[in-house]
Amino acid sequence: MPEDKRTPEPHKKGDYVPASPVKRTLAWIGVVYMVILVALTTWFYFTGRALGNLGPLLTVPGLIGLGILSLISWRSTGRPGKGPAFCLAILCWLLAIATLPIGFAGLMSNFGG
Repeated sequence: MPEDKRTPEPHKKGDYVPASPVKRTLAWIGVVYMVILVALTTWFYFTGRALGNLGPLLTVPGLIGLGILSLISWRSTGRPGKGPAFCLAILCWLLAIATLPIGFAGLMSNFGG
């Protein structure tokens, strides 16, 4: 029975294609959420109790990332248009600013007496 022996082809100089800016932005948003997840897990193992009321605070990185993502998508592909991209970014950032105090109050409610 003949074996299929393939010799690996040497890498050509033009083989590497870097990830698109949109993919890199999504990856950084994922990194932020993983850091938050590790911090929450560490807190649980250290104290023996989970932190509650964090919903509004956990939306802030996603809102900031979505605003950045709309601008990067507009710059790299041209879609959405310039106006909708800026409107979406500003709306997301204003929502993040409005949600931040609510999330901070929820976080601080875990440490009250």
